[in-house]
Amino acid sequence: MILAAYAVPHPPIIIPEIGKGEEKKIARTSAAYDAVMAEAASFHADTLVITSPHADAYMEYFAISPGTEAKGNFGQFGAPQVRINVNYDKALAAAISDRAERKGLAAGLLGTRHPELDHGTLLPLYFYQKHGDVNALKIVRIGLSGLSPEAHYTLGKTIAEAASALKRRVIFIASGDLSHKLREGGPYGYAPEGPLWDKACLAFLEKADFLSLLTMDPTFSRKAAECGLRSFWIMAGVLDGLAVSPTRHSYEGIFGVGYGVVGFSVTGVNPERQLAGVLQQRLAEKRKAQKQREDPYMALARRSVETIVTTGHPLPLPDHLPEALTGTRHGVFVSLHLYGNLRGCIGTIAPTKENTALEIIANSISAALNDPRFPAVRKEELPDLVYSVDILGVPERAADESALDPKRYGIITESLDGTRRGLLLPNLDGVESVSQQVQIARQKGGISAAEPISLYRFTVTRHA
Repeated sequence: MILAAYAVPHPPIIIPEIGKGEEKKIARTSAAYDAVMAEAASFHADTLVITSPHADAYMEYFAISPGTEAKGNFGQFGAPQVRINVNYDKALAAAISDRAERKGLAAGLLGTRHPELDHGTLLPLYFYQKHGDVNALKIVRIGLSGLSPEAHYTLGKTIAEAASALKRRVIFIASGDLSHKLREGGPYGYAPEGPLWDKACLAFLEKADFLSLLTMDPTFSRKAAECGLRSFWIMAGVLDGLAVSPTRHSYEGIFGVGYGVVGFSVTGVNPERQLAGVLQQRLAEKRKAQKQREDPYMALARRSVETIVTTGHPLPLPDHLPEALTGTRHGVFVSLHLYGNLRGCIGTIAPTKENTALEIIANSISAALNDPRFPAVRKEELPDLVYSVDILGVPERAADESALDPKRYGIITESLDGTRRGLLLPNLDGVESVSQQVQIARQKGGISAAEPISLYRFTVTRHA
């Protein structure tokens, strides 16, 4: 049975051996963390199930840590002496894996790359051990994935079902910070979406409004550089069908990262909190609305990808396309996003086809099947793909970096012998300065930082 659940952050600086006094600046977070882990310890649970963004993570798979024990320390943050050893609940991990397999959910005990405990797992254990013996209970550690909100919710339900079947008394801990872009001086910079995202996410958590949490706009979440949303999605599934009493204990964003602590006491059952059906309906409505917003450029990209993935054949040039697509020639970049994450991006600097429409078709297919960073798009992913089509203007020589603007212009860096080129589109999330833009373009072209280059700039018409 599920005894309680907690959404908690994982700032290493909160540990005195790491913060060296800086932890006092987030004293409220520390006090709240201490309080909720004291409460968790008072249940004398059999098992803590912890989901962490810093455990092994895969795009299409939930990795459940296997084995019987694990250990970890804060050495990467300068405090190797702060260490924790735990025993894994091998039986519960296997039961979750088996039930997931029967449901067709991609989750299991494979794919361990980092057996040591990550800091997203260590932080809640650090506070828990102040009030309870971590060796007196067992742990299940689960990484997040790039799968859908439904998949994360289903995994949460599966965790609760497996715990019930084994008669385990379980505390669930959703480890995750909020936005990482709350201020200019922070480690990740500032985005206006950051504070807005934190406000919205905390409002949903403190009201246990899990449906709103599960249907947050992925573009909004990506721009806010959130950390813990997928952990919270799993927690929503863990609490499926249960009556809960939420308590917001604290929120701070002093270091430019949002730290929220919210607890959920289980007070009984609540069939109205079984959200799977309404979640599917709500997401289907969002998919339909997204398609209705697509212009002819985006619609052509979608048709191109859906045709190649479902039939294995490229889309023939459709009839009745606008003159802007059939009567022009441009370089084109097509980007695919899935649940807020990049899923593929391929393009051409200059036109290679008879017209812009054919350029879009070819580059859409390449983005779906041939981007070396990703596996080929699968049929089941098609309904949730979001498309962006960038139509490139003619590149022009830039005398130096003063002629660049990362929000207005894309850039091309070219080695002086003309054999290597790196291109970066304009107005990309996380690219805030010219120097950053040039650095990334150099890297993409395999051009070292010290090597002389020719610089080009170009404008883009973005259809998104």
